[in-house]
Amino acid sequence: MGEIALAAGLALLTGAGEYLTGQGPVRAVLAGLAVAVLSSARRTLPATVLVAAGALDSATNGGLLLVVAAWSAGRRIKGVLRALTAFTASFVACEAFVLVENRSPVWIAFSVLLFLVMAVVPGITGRYWSQRRALLQTLRERNAQLLRERQMIARQARMRERQRIAQDMHDSLGHQLALIAVQTGALEVSRGLSEQQREAVGVLREASVAAMHELRAVVGVLKDGTVEEARAESGVVAGIDGLVESAAAAGTDVRLVRSGDPRPLGAPADHAAYRVVQEGLTNAFKHAPGARIGVGLYYEADSLVVEVVNGPPPGSTGAAAVSGGQGLTGLRERARLAGGMVHAGPAADGGFRLAGVFPYGAGPGTAPAEAGDDLRQQPPAPGPDEGGRAAGDGQVIDPLDPREEFRHIVSVRRSRGCLVGCGVGLLCLVVLAVVVALGIGKIFDEMRKASMDPGLYRSITVGTSEAEVRGRLPSGDSFLTSGVRGKGPAEPAGSQCLSLLSTDSPDDIDRDRVYRFCFKGGKLIEKREFVVKND
Repeated sequence: MGEIALAAGLALLTGAGEYLTGQGPVRAVLAGLAVAVLSSARRTLPATVLVAAGALDSATNGGLLLVVAAWSAGRRIKGVLRALTAFTASFVACEAFVLVENRSPVWIAFSVLLFLVMAVVPGITGRYWSQRRALLQTLRERNAQLLRERQMIARQARMRERQRIAQDMHDSLGHQLALIAVQTGALEVSRGLSEQQREAVGVLREASVAAMHELRAVVGVLKDGTVEEARAESGVVAGIDGLVESAAAAGTDVRLVRSGDPRPLGAPADHAAYRVVQEGLTNAFKHAPGARIGVGLYYEADSLVVEVVNGPPPGSTGAAAVSGGQGLTGLRERARLAGGMVHAGPAADGGFRLAGVFPYGAGPGTAPAEAGDDLRQQPPAPGPDEGGRAAGDGQVIDPLDPREEFRHIVSVRRSRGCLVGCGVGLLCLVVLAVVVALGIGKIFDEMRKASMDPGLYRSITVGTSEAEVRGRLPSGDSFLTSGVRGKGPAEPAGSQCLSLLSTDSPDDIDRDRVYRFCFKGGKLIEKREFVVKND
């Protein structure tokens, strides 16, 4: 739509210009159609349209088309040599039409200057803009590639670290838990234990076996980077009943309270809710032995609330039972990644309350991105003495951050590109100023040699010697008088005539007032004043 509007606008302006200069409606319509066709083809045939626009510019009022065609040619012609050839051909076509019309040298010089302004400058500007745009696109692609490579490296580093941690856990904790399971199994069948002690040892053995299963699940998570393998029956909400039963079998006063209709949770939230109850029971066993414990599972309208509340231990002073350590810190992070939250604090009766809220259906996609994937959470950029590179404004650039590297390259390239563009533009302006100054000086010099004042004409009388008259008159050796020689009344036989232009021109800009002086035998024999039409 924009191309159609541009072509129509150029065609209307060209046709209107032709019609207003008295060229007739037919030529105005043909010129407008030619401009519209060339404007539509400038994207596919930039060189051809540029040459045709140069020829059309000198033959009609198609100067705007030349500007648009030069801009497109500068952007789309590949190679400096091809672009130089196209602009040279356009210049030759433009000047050829000028010479065919027998224009004066002043008009030729002016047409050269006009071509520089309307074709060369837009062409250079379009070419610079296109190259700068291509450079920025290349830098964006390189930046995207660097970001992808960095993310791949970060994932590989995390995977190697997970495998190392998994191996360490398997070698150390797995061996110790296996020994505990074997020893408690042997102790359970010992004849010297009472029935209550045997039950306690059985609970210990089952806990060690469950711990080994959970260790294998955690090792699988570390190796594969997934949470689905950790969703064993002993590590989700469904396994909370087993936790409560084990605690009750060990002689702890613990009760489980439920409310609402059970609803499914995502794997991370399901596992995190189980860990809240597990952590709460562990803290209660450790810091409030013998205290009464309540475990609650409340299925609300939009989330699951789990809590573990223990009273103060027997004989306590009512101080806070648990201060909160690394276990609670890790639990909060696990809940955050699952899309929930954890609260821990003293209860009203002097005990302690640990609660977690987890939304239904929270899956891995709801957790925030890992810190390792967020480039903005990388360590701060080093200072100039730590391997960093200082930018022009004192800002330190991190050499390992592709985003900072991209911004730095774009800034440097933009500065250099602006300098080059300003230099080219300044050079063009200087050349244009020189050409204009020389042209103006040349025109004034030619006018001085070709024109005279009417008062001087009237002061010269016939019969005055030729030497005296020529000493008072300009030389007349100028291209401005070449068009008036041989025009006007017939010259006297055997005489030599000098034609000069009057500084007092007629009101009609297409006509010139001419003063002619004819000499014969060393004297002025005739002076004539007449008006001629410009070529």
